[in-house]
Amino acid sequence: MSADRFEELVADALDQVPAELLDMLENVVFLVEEEPEHGADILGLYEGVPRTERTWGDLGLPDRITIFRGPTLRMCDDEQQVADEVAITVVHEIAHHFGIDDARLHELGWG
Repeated sequence: MSADRFEELVADALDQVPAELLDMLENVVFLVEEEPEHGADILGLYEGVPRTERTWGDLGLPDRITIFRGPTLRMCDDEQQVADEVAITVVHEIAHHFGIDDARLHELGWG
C-alpha cells in the first residue's frame, strides 16, 4: 500500500471520530510515519501530557499522535484490515490524550 493511500485511511479514521470528541482535542497534531524509533513494533504513539494531568506549565508545543505505516501493514493482510486497524489505533491514541491508559482501553475492547 502506498504512503498516500495509508494517509488517506488515517484521514478516513479521523473522519469517523465524532465531531464532539474531535472538538475536545486541544493542541494535538496527527502524523504518519513509516516506522517507530528504536525498532519498537507499535502501531501508534501518543506523545504529550494527558488532559487529566495537565497544569498551566504544560501548555505550549502540541501533543503528537503518530500512526506508523510499517508495523500496521506488516500485521494486516488486506486494505480492509489496514483501515480497521488504523481506526482502532486512532481511537486508542486519542484516548491516551484524554488520560485513558492501556489497561482501561483493553477493558473497553480498544486494546
